[in-house]
Amino acid sequence: MTGARHAQAAGAFVHEGLFYHDREGLLAGTVPFITDGLAAGEPVLVAMPGANLRLVRAAVGPTDAVRWADMSEAGRNPGRIIPWVLQAFIDQHAGRRARIIGEPIWAGRSATEYPACAQHEALINMAFAGREATILCPYDTAGLDADVLADAYATHPILVDDTGRRPSARYAPADVVARYNEPLASPTAPVSALVYEVDTLSAVRRFVAGHGAAVGLDEDRLADLQIAVTELATNSVAHAGGTGVLRVWRTAEHLVCEIRDDGWLADPLAGRLTPAANGIGGRGLVIVQALCDLVRVHTTAAGTTVRMYVRHPA
Repeated sequence: MTGARHAQAAGAFVHEGLFYHDREGLLAGTVPFITDGLAAGEPVLVAMPGANLRLVRAAVGPTDAVRWADMSEAGRNPGRIIPWVLQAFIDQHAGRRARIIGEPIWAGRSATEYPACAQHEALINMAFAGREATILCPYDTAGLDADVLADAYATHPILVDDTGRRPSARYAPADVVARYNEPLASPTAPVSALVYEVDTLSAVRRFVAGHGAAVGLDEDRLADLQIAVTELATNSVAHAGGTGVLRVWRTAEHLVCEIRDDGWLADPLAGRLTPAANGIGGRGLVIVQALCDLVRVHTTAAGTTVRMYVRHPA
């Protein structure tokens, strides 16, 4: 792995999967990537979960030239990473090639979160095609399941490990997006439901407020959840037949709010890119991704389900 070089062709987006087995392998794959970027005058972002972030940061040493982000917070919701972490950094440095390490998948990710993580990695390729950026995504081969590593082969066109750098023979990101566009598991907890239409949208906020208060959400998080649910309910009324169903239930960790309607999110990047500042529309699902701790989506021509998770203290 030491000495591997990363493509820097002008106008070419590069997305690489780094497979490491231990801390030495992680450092061998990431530190030269960072220092090469700094030597080339490129803006560098490193977004990794806390322990790995601290390890790499210590190895790089003191510098103000690298932006560091704890992915367990910045990327707690995988759907937040493309618009609010990666795109935000790339857009901020428009006209320069950006260099990013992003580790969105680690052993502590839950089975509920993982499908959104895999789709995130697949959608990076579409989201940044033609952009001046190189993104390196580390994968812990000692801690992650074989199925996760197989998905990494499918979502990264270039693979890096201790044998060097090579194209992935199994690259098929669209297949990963489609495979994880799966029906969402039925809740096991009691569910409260509300049917809404244009004349009853105000009831949506009251319905969510009551359930949020019951699980101890503070005023700020309750306001976030109300905004997210109202954004989707309004979209249902405006673009999906004028009506929808809101369902709410509680798990051990989350208050879950689900919107079902007759709409279809035909664009797989819906909610994954921030619109231009002068754009009209297209902001609702991006806002939802920003405000929630996890968002899961199942969409077909027959209808769409968007499930929003917010952690509660109760």
